[in-house]
Amino acid sequence: MIKACVNNEFSSLKQVVLGISDDFGGCPDLVDAYDPKSKEHIQLNTFPEQNAIKKELDNFLNILHKYQVDVLRPKNLQKCNQVFARDIGFVIEDQFFISNVIENRKQEILGLEFILEQIPKSNLNYIPDYIYIEGGDVVVAEDYIFIGYSEIDEFNRFQVSRTNTLALNFISKKFPNKKVIGFQLNKSDDISLNNCLHLDCCFQPLGLGHVILYPDGFKYKKDVDFIYNLFNEDNVIIISKEEMRQMFSNLFSISKNTVVSEIGFSRLNQLLIDRGYLVEGVHFSEISKMGGLLRCTTLPLIRSYE
Repeated sequence: MIKACVNNEFSSLKQVVLGISDDFGGCPDLVDAYDPKSKEHIQLNTFPEQNAIKKELDNFLNILHKYQVDVLRPKNLQKCNQVFARDIGFVIEDQFFISNVIENRKQEILGLEFILEQIPKSNLNYIPDYIYIEGGDVVVAEDYIFIGYSEIDEFNRFQVSRTNTLALNFISKKFPNKKVIGFQLNKSDDISLNNCLHLDCCFQPLGLGHVILYPDGFKYKKDVDFIYNLFNEDNVIIISKEEMRQMFSNLFSISKNTVVSEIGFSRLNQLLIDRGYLVEGVHFSEISKMGGLLRCTTLPLIRSYE
């Protein structure tokens, strides 16, 4: 039995699903790619190899084990990219939600069936077909649930728009005592510098009160102002456009003051160290070529109350 529990992004991690690279299908044809970062690396002939992805995930796994985290891995599915576990499901409080994802990723949830069987049915939520939401767009912060989304015209226009307006109301009804805040993000199907695929590509709260932010990822200045007011301007760590493209905000917290970061993010990592964080560095540059980073590869099931 799994008693899911997630109330924020940084309380001590007890149990998590970490993606796998086995039989991930190799480099897709350009017409089958569904994010601009992957498209760019397909065209450059630099799309990552399976062994390189496995090595990076194994190094991340070793760090998680160092902190006594119980790590579950999806059941391997043939010719299916199962690296990014975050998007196919997410936990808020004690409720597990099975995401309604784009057609290209529908089968990924089959790799988690053995996990879903261990969650009480009363805690398992299936999202209606007309409501779209992916876990990368959901950021849990105690009394707040932040959701990146697109209005109907942009949702229909962009393949990289993964969460629609209806998701806000759906989550609000599930958690009437929480404040559900929606942020519209800037999208591009073809240029990674202009695309925020998910909310965690431009926004990441950390355990000591800070937040990593790429302001230009948000369509509206009022949303950026809201974040500044909520977190206090002194606690906002701004990243540049290029740093956003490299996924600087897509770090992963193991506890309030321990974060896992790409080892090459030297500027950001030093800023975090200066602010009191222990930074566990790991090479993740190959995985980033597929449009995701550390947070994307994880699906936290249990974080302790703190």
